[in-house]
Amino acid sequence: MLHEDADVEPLSQLSLFRDRFYDCLDRRADTLFELADAVMCTERPVTSLVELSLEPVFRRGHGALYDALADGRIDEDRLRDLLVDQLPTGAPLMFGVDATTFPRPNAECSPDRGLHYAPCRCDGDRKVVPGWEFQWVTGLEWGSSSWTLPVDARRLPEGSCPVASTAAQIRDIAGRLGRRGQGPERPAPLFILDQGYAATALAHALDGVPVQTLVRIAGDRVFYDGRPGPRKPGPGRNGVHGRRFELAAPVNLRRPDQLLTVPETSRYGRVEVRAWHRMHQKVHRIGYFATLGAKLFSRLPILEGTVIEVRVECLPDGRSPHRTLWLWHRGPELPDLDVCWRAYLRRFDMEHTFKLMKSQLGWTAARLRHPEQAVRWTWLLIAAYTQLRLARGLVDDLRRPWERRPRPGKPLTPYRVRRAFRHVRDRLGTPSRVPKTSHPGPGRPPGVKNTPAPRHRLGSELRKTGTA
Repeated sequence: MLHEDADVEPLSQLSLFRDRFYDCLDRRADTLFELADAVMCTERPVTSLVELSLEPVFRRGHGALYDALADGRIDEDRLRDLLVDQLPTGAPLMFGVDATTFPRPNAECSPDRGLHYAPCRCDGDRKVVPGWEFQWVTGLEWGSSSWTLPVDARRLPEGSCPVASTAAQIRDIAGRLGRRGQGPERPAPLFILDQGYAATALAHALDGVPVQTLVRIAGDRVFYDGRPGPRKPGPGRNGVHGRRFELAAPVNLRRPDQLLTVPETSRYGRVEVRAWHRMHQKVHRIGYFATLGAKLFSRLPILEGTVIEVRVECLPDGRSPHRTLWLWHRGPELPDLDVCWRAYLRRFDMEHTFKLMKSQLGWTAARLRHPEQAVRWTWLLIAAYTQLRLARGLVDDLRRPWERRPRPGKPLTPYRVRRAFRHVRDRLGTPSRVPKTSHPGPGRPPGVKNTPAPRHRLGSELRKTGTA
């Protein structure tokens, strides 16, 4: 239920967002908007698209639902600007970047499918599933929270370069933030990525962009300090990379350039953070650097950054850590170590968003044939999630008798806000128009039969046969 003494400003912000979101819908706007409302106003998990047509807020038939996803149109640029406008204006900005799979294992009629990672609890092996891969960029909060703020989601076409695609996505967001006017005193936005991203290649692709990147790196990597040692005897060029710095070495004799010690934390005990500045890796003409071709000079670039080591006393469940956390930072300025190790922990808040999208909002429950339909469905859920975030201070907790009470001073979880959102929606109304009266169509012309839909092979199968 809506608070009787609710602040007018949050309510007006939510109403303004709904109006601007409706303006971003260029075709089939009324149906798409009501479909997003149906996702938010149902109390049960979304298990299929057609069931959403039974919600009272969706005033059209199930045929209109599928027609809107097939032939609708969303102005993605305007919607990205709208999502960026929801970011806070005072605190430093940090974003999590991660990819997740939209599984379509049995959809032989769906084009551009590939084999992508899918979590599985059956054993410790990595599993893959046919489907489409989407890369999300979400704004993160500085405190412990199950809320994020998605600002972009793009489908990665099969066979595309992940480094170039990630760099283009980050560059686009940095440009939107620059047009928004962040102020010269605000630090550069921080983008946090997991171990699956090539840190050095991403640094080259983002060279000159005013952003910070924080990437987790494997513990078996080797770096160099770029400071040549004594002159070698005899002819030949002296080494240009400098002394080796092995992350897996049992004892590193090289003293850190910066050290931070947090004596006591609530979940990790004593935390020690060490940093070595102006470190780089040797790059080779493979992977991303092989795609540059003639763009590279005769000598491969040297990309310097900061190697960060994080050691904790214990894990949140009481176990001793079995490995050291290594991070690689690159940005216009030297990193703040206290910000870096805490910011990387906030990246895991994205998992709460993915879980809500898949298990409650039905992101992967939609059986869509074409990837363009999946893109439209993704944007609708992002807009719906943003509305839930704007309404988290406007609703009461409709707690079940067997559920825990919310923690004092903490906002409600997305799951509980969604349970009460229908009351906020009744107060706000909807910008969508009332559907026109209709009558059954003439049906299929006599003598016309359906033709089988074309079958599409997986991208990996096409590459093996050489037909890609």
